[in-house]
Amino acid sequence: MKHFITGIVLVISSPLMAAPFEFAPAPQTDLNRIYRIDRVTGEVGACQYGQKDGSYGVTICYSAGEGAGPSDASEYGLIASRHEHEAGVFRVDYKTGAMSICYVFEDHVVCTAPEKTSKKP
Repeated sequence: MKHFITGIVLVISSPLMAAPFEFAPAPQTDLNRIYRIDRVTGEVGACQYGQKDGSYGVTICYSAGEGAGPSDASEYGLIASRHEHEAGVFRVDYKTGAMSICYVFEDHVVCTAPEKTSKKP
C-alpha cells in the first residue's frame, strides 16, 4: 500500500501535470504587456491591450519571431527585471543557467541568443 500511495503522489506531482505555460508582465510601468512562455520548449509570445478603429479595445498579440521560437526541451521560465523602463523580460533555462532577453520588435517577440556565465579559475 505504501508503494501505491508513493506512486500516486509521483504521478500527481510529475511535470506532465504541471501547467505548460508561465506568464510575466513587462516591468515597464506604463506598458500593459504580458509575456507567455512554453515551460518545456521555451517559445515566447506576448499580448497587450490596444484600441483600434473606435473600438472599446482589443487584445493585440505578438507571436514568436527570431530567437523566440521553440528550443530544445528543458525547463524554461520568465523573469522581469525591476527596471521600470524596460519593456522586455529575461527567458531563463533553469537546467543550464542560460539566459536571453526577449522583447517585442515590430510584429513579433524576438529573443537574443542564450548566454550563461562561465566559471573563471
